[in-house]
Amino acid sequence: MDDVLAVPDSASAVFGDRLELAVAYAAQLAGAGIERGLLGPREVPRIWDRHILNSAVVAELVDEGRVVADVGSGAGLPGIPLAIARPDLEVVLIEPLLRRSEFLTETVAALGLDGVSVLRSRSEDVRPRARFDVVTARAVAPMDRLAGWTLPLLRPGGVLLALKGRSVSEELADSAASLARMGAASWRVEEAGAGVVDPVTRVAVVVAGSSGTGPKKDVRQRRTKR
Repeated sequence: MDDVLAVPDSASAVFGDRLELAVAYAAQLAGAGIERGLLGPREVPRIWDRHILNSAVVAELVDEGRVVADVGSGAGLPGIPLAIARPDLEVVLIEPLLRRSEFLTETVAALGLDGVSVLRSRSEDVRPRARFDVVTARAVAPMDRLAGWTLPLLRPGGVLLALKGRSVSEELADSAASLARMGAASWRVEEAGAGVVDPVTRVAVVVAGSSGTGPKKDVRQRRTKR
């Protein structure tokens, strides 16, 4: 197991003096995370590159001191790696399923992560609304459905960071009308983790408008990187 969970050199650059917390989290995923079915056994050799580092590099896209909601947090991805890499953030892990929320609560306590809390809830039931600066999501739902769940959680100008695969540009293009209708001001694709993870993490960045009633006037000026 130790050889399988060998720490990549790039992890030190991402986590700095909090690397030991990341190592402890990797062990938690490879142990209780596998035992409880949060990850498949075949994911153990890929825990660092595919899961922890892939999530943590999203920190590049988050400004200092933000309040972050990680929707559909599951095993804590990307919320826990993000919180480890960025102790300046307040992170709320939102997860509706009991066994997953229990895992999250135990993990946060075991790691002693100040500023991280667990909320067992569906995103659409979270109150108060318009509370968060940033919402993160990884492998939760197609973009139009995900935006419907998460945009109401964001304050005006807040940002949804949805970790997606190679087809993210096409997914955003297909969802453009829905995003505009739900009040998104702009949307684009960003890449994070160059030189840390290969392939880089591709993120759909959706900015919430001033209200949920419609897009801002500059919605037609949105750009999508391909």
